[in-house]
Amino acid sequence: MNKNLRSSLAEKIRSLSLILVLVAAAGASAWAVFAVPTPIVDRMIENDLRKQSQHWQRRVVLHMTDVGDSFEEGRIRPEDAQDLLLLPEETDVFRFRLLTSDGEIFWSTRSDEIGEYETNAFFSTQVARGEVYYMHEPLPAYEVDGFPLQSNGFDSSITREVAQVYVPLIHNGQFDGAIDFYTDITDLRTTFVRRAQLSLMVLTSIALLAMTIAVYVVFRTNRFSMNQMQQQNKKERGILDEQLRLAREVQLLGELNEWLQSSRSLDELFDMVARFMTHILPTAEGSIYVYSNSRDVLDGCASWNGGSHKDHIHPEECWGLRRGRTYEFGTSEIDFVCEHAEPHDGRSYYCFPILAHGETVGLMHLRAIKDECPEFVGTKKLAQMCAEQISMAIANVRMRDQLHDQSVRDPLTGLFNRRHMTESLRKLIGASQNSGRRLSVVSIDVDHFKKFNDNHGHDAGDMVLRAVGSVLEQACDGDEIACRPGGEEFTLILPGLSQEDVMTKAELLRQGVEDVVVRYGEKALPRITISLGVAHYPAHGTMPQDLLRASDDALYDAKAKGRNQVCVADGAIPAPRNPAVQAAGALEPQDKDAAA
Repeated sequence: MNKNLRSSLAEKIRSLSLILVLVAAAGASAWAVFAVPTPIVDRMIENDLRKQSQHWQRRVVLHMTDVGDSFEEGRIRPEDAQDLLLLPEETDVFRFRLLTSDGEIFWSTRSDEIGEYETNAFFSTQVARGEVYYMHEPLPAYEVDGFPLQSNGFDSSITREVAQVYVPLIHNGQFDGAIDFYTDITDLRTTFVRRAQLSLMVLTSIALLAMTIAVYVVFRTNRFSMNQMQQQNKKERGILDEQLRLAREVQLLGELNEWLQSSRSLDELFDMVARFMTHILPTAEGSIYVYSNSRDVLDGCASWNGGSHKDHIHPEECWGLRRGRTYEFGTSEIDFVCEHAEPHDGRSYYCFPILAHGETVGLMHLRAIKDECPEFVGTKKLAQMCAEQISMAIANVRMRDQLHDQSVRDPLTGLFNRRHMTESLRKLIGASQNSGRRLSVVSIDVDHFKKFNDNHGHDAGDMVLRAVGSVLEQACDGDEIACRPGGEEFTLILPGLSQEDVMTKAELLRQGVEDVVVRYGEKALPRITISLGVAHYPAHGTMPQDLLRASDDALYDAKAKGRNQVCVADGAIPAPRNPAVQAAGALEPQDKDAAA
């Protein structure tokens, strides 16, 4: 009797559950039909208008005689303006504006807007970086040019969905301005939403019918196998718990690997390791050591779960490093304690050598968090996997640092190359524009360098270049940058110095190179001299290429005047030279060459 009652009650509960599922599905379907299509349609229209705006931009550009000058000067020719007025008649655009890079509206289909400035923050943060900006909002119908209500007066109760697209104009990698298009998407949006709703109604009806049949079939099937499933669930619960534990470990290992691969430095990497290992191995306290560059000691880098690490340990202090494999303390009848683990309190521990590309790069030390901790013994395999991931991450960070250093350094002189020079100059110009900080560029060329190669060989020429590069590198302080763009040409980037200090530094560099004696074989090479050209920001330019061109022109002037001297680019206000520089420059250039 009790069994039948329980069966009847269970049957009623299942029936009620089925009804609730179907009601919930019907409600979800109704919500999907009326709520989901609108954002999907908006996204589709946005993607379509982003592509369409490129065609509108090309049509505007084709109607203009000189696009670059028009956007740069903020002026448009009358005949171009007449052609541009035809665009709203030929496209879905009812209004558009032309803006300079500063956000000034220099032409618009509404003449009263000309001369105004774009005040929205996205213009300088997104459009100026070359990104197409899209937005749409409901506007009163009378703001839509050409809408029929406009002739019948203003009625704010009638609104239209208007999309606004800002399309940047990029020329030679420089932001020249933008074109702002307005288009009415009300009818298109309504049509798409209705079609999407109709399609979803049909699909959800079919899905509901199929789900009803499927739920009924499943219910009838499960009704006879419920008891067997309950028994099976008890057996599988233990297996599931184990699988969940393994899945969590795999997930944490995957996340650890992902974060380690994205680390930019070893300090950041070890901080990630300490935080992850607290969760991956909660029953163990640990620490990590990494070989120093000299490889005579290992430096302590990180610890977690209450563990500690020493500043330095020697490889001979660890049995794992001495034997070249993982060392387990507490699993054998006879064990020896590693010196780096002293003072030791008898707890079990592991020492994992960290290997990368066949080379030992460090050591991971794990110790049981308490005296009796059977879970610690089962963590060896997981800890080994962690050590492997850490080893590869350390090797990758070191390799990345080496490759980056090779990519920005000149292999002959060790100075920065042209690529780093251009990037640094661009960043420093941007910083000077924001802070008003001084910035100067010095172009340097070795005088008569071809004679060193022709008379003494290319090896001697390389020695000359290394000697000049060494003088330049030693002369750089703080954030000053010495570069070798190529050949016998060098460049100095000097931020934060006055014009007088720049001239002083340039003159001292000239003297320093002149005093260098380079020996090749058993003889000394002829005296080395350099010519220098100086350009200042912003007097000689506000772009990297302008400053470099100005300093090169000044360098050519120095060579034309007899070499072995410093010249400033034309157009700058000359800074007064201090007595030291005047004394150093007392000799005329021709006298110096004669003395040489």
